[in-house]
Amino acid sequence: MAEAFICAAKRSAIGRYAGSLATVRPDDLLAQVIRATLAEVPSLDTASIDDVLMGCANQAGEDNRNVARMSVLLSGLPTSVPASTINRLCGSGLDAIGTMARGIKAGELNVALAGGVESMTRAPFVMGKAESAYGRTQILEDTTMGWRFTNQALKAMYGVDTMPQTADNVAAEYGISREEQDLFAFNSQSKTAAAQKAGLFADEIVPIEIKDRRGNISYFDIDEHPRESTLEKLAQLRTVNGGNGSVTAGNASGINDGACAVLLASESGAAANGLTPRARVVAMATAGIDPRIMGVGPIEAVNKVLKLSGLSLDQMDIIELNEAFASQALGVLKGLNIDPDDSRLNPQGGAIALGHPLGMSGARLVTTAMTQLERSGGKYALCTMCIGVGQGIAAIIERV
Repeated sequence: MAEAFICAAKRSAIGRYAGSLATVRPDDLLAQVIRATLAEVPSLDTASIDDVLMGCANQAGEDNRNVARMSVLLSGLPTSVPASTINRLCGSGLDAIGTMARGIKAGELNVALAGGVESMTRAPFVMGKAESAYGRTQILEDTTMGWRFTNQALKAMYGVDTMPQTADNVAAEYGISREEQDLFAFNSQSKTAAAQKAGLFADEIVPIEIKDRRGNISYFDIDEHPRESTLEKLAQLRTVNGGNGSVTAGNASGINDGACAVLLASESGAAANGLTPRARVVAMATAGIDPRIMGVGPIEAVNKVLKLSGLSLDQMDIIELNEAFASQALGVLKGLNIDPDDSRLNPQGGAIALGHPLGMSGARLVTTAMTQLERSGGKYALCTMCIGVGQGIAAIIERV
């Protein structure tokens, strides 16, 4: 079986909701990141790229006509390079990398691009068509995140809890207190602040060109979602779900914009194009779980990927666990018997601080983990995420 190697990876800085990337279309954003990623490997014959797979969770607005293909064309790649968009919601970007790696391992691909994009700021409102002549029952749906056009049969079977509600469900089921969640969130912000001050994200971020209405050009290259806080301020925030809930805006990830691209190649594909492998994609696994506690989906996904790879948690030098909510991250850590203070866990902070552009986040985890392995000299990194509607995904990479 062939091996799949990561040879280059770049991402945009992550924008706040209605922030610096608000005026940038998702296809334009991803196109810029693709160009920057390929600029890292000038020896690559771009016509040799066998396929492109990009994650995107929304696909209801400007990203609706196969955003991967549109971005490939906008990036200037040859029209002969095909592309497709994959949607596993929050896990889309990680799934794209794992799926392209599987294609390489199967011997059907030699060079491939993967990654993801999301512009949650530019997610549109949508409305269904009338179900009958002169019907007046249409509902305007917000596509930014969560359920829309709900299937009533599915609602009767599993419920349609919002993402914050699922986080409160996990907190209740795993006995996670508000204080634990706020401390986890504070630590995420602190680690990210320290990483930004040390310039640790610089190697993975590409400046994004932004034009204003007058044609003036500026560049965005610093993650802007992180915010200073204290445990006292976090404790004062109101809960999202009210009542006995414990999830707040402070201990949850953000609504964000961003893009990431990763170049993968087989050993022969790398050699033919003068590429230097940086990491090997060891394995990827997915798992399903009750949608009402979707946040702990990574528990089974991690167990599956460890079994597939023949590795153990103790062998992981970096663990990048996507922080959709502090409660779900803590639930996963409890399920995997990992200490929240484990130095391997999100050493540069996570989505609570950095933000969570849905289709991009999984690819960011891999990019950040690979950069950290190179910096620390570690060997293995585990990347894992929960996924709305009850799934989990996990992948392992190895520094080479």
